Amino acid sequence: MNYRSWIGSSLILIMVVVAGASLTAWKYASIQESQAAAATQPEPMESVAVAVAREFQHRPTTTSIGTVLALRSITLRNELPGTVRDVRLSPGQIVEPGTLLVALDVSVERAELKAQTAQAILAKTVLDRRRLLSHDFATSQEDVDRARADRDVAMAQIARTKAIIDRKTIRAPFRARIGIADVHPGQYLNEGTQLTTLQGVDNAVHVDFPVAQQVAVELREGETVEVFVTGETSPIPAKIVALDARVDPATRNAMVRARIEGIANMPAPGASVRVQVPIGLPSTAVTVPVSALRKGPGGDHVFVIGLDKDNMIRGYARKVVSGAMIGDEVVIHTGLSVGDRVATSGSFKLRDGVLIAIVNDPEIAPERG
Repeated sequence: MNYRSWIGSSLILIMVVVAGASLTAWKYASIQESQAAAATQPEPMESVAVAVAREFQHRPTTTSIGTVLALRSITLRNELPGTVRDVRLSPGQIVEPGTLLVALDVSVERAELKAQTAQAILAKTVLDRRRLLSHDFATSQEDVDRARADRDVAMAQIARTKAIIDRKTIRAPFRARIGIADVHPGQYLNEGTQLTTLQGVDNAVHVDFPVAQQVAVELREGETVEVFVTGETSPIPAKIVALDARVDPATRNAMVRARIEGIANMPAPGASVRVQVPIGLPSTAVTVPVSALRKGPGGDHVFVIGLDKDNMIRGYARKVVSGAMIGDEVVIHTGLSVGDRVATSGSFKLRDGVLIAIVNDPEIAPERG
């Protein structure tokens, strides 16, 4: 390498070193300037609503599917065969006790009743005459007894015919709503033909539902269960009135009967309902709004509101063990104490130690974290 080449390479190297040093100095100055600017910027703050964890008497529940039953429900059938003369079955109509529903033809029975009535009158006349004659010893006591027996037989025949007429006149046995019917005048009905169904109309209904045998042994008559009807959000209270003494050997379930009464919109008989059944003993738990509970890979947690060393309000993540939901709140088994303040609305945007601005209650004075 000659002298001139060496001089040129050295100059290039010096220029590169000077440019690198200048760039480094400029970058360092920019970083220092950014840090100084960041130091003067306020710390980011998140706005959230805050709620206070409260004490709640909690009792675990299990859910069962039940069926609504009328207090009185029958399938209406005719006891005697005959031809239909009159039909007053209007599906959906509510009828009072004693209302005529179906009348079979009883013209033959009424004719027989007239004949039997005449026979009874004659038998009574003969008996009266025999009694008068017996006073003068003009007839024997045997004749009087025979006349009395004839009178009694005639009266019994009248009673029998009237009973047949009554059995062919079918009336409502209680206040009820009529089901679908397919009976028409002139139709001949064999004995035991199904006419319609009658569902009792009362101010109460029964709900039958199955529960596991270990649950059944803890239930008692008079306890309250909650019934949820399709389309309704509010539960209907019902009291247990009976527990089946037998456990189904196939399902190991026992049937329970509860009673709903005193409500305006009574669920219809036959409807399927959801029943919440209490199990175990009540226990004291802590509840917070559902919006306060956050779920993540590490488990459930909430953000507890507290003060740092500079008396700044911050949110601190705390792991909890959650339980059942009760309305708009969730049960917290461990991790919170009564009176702890937690972030609710807006808690999804928090991170551990973030600065907090409380939007719903500025008066809340959180404890030091």
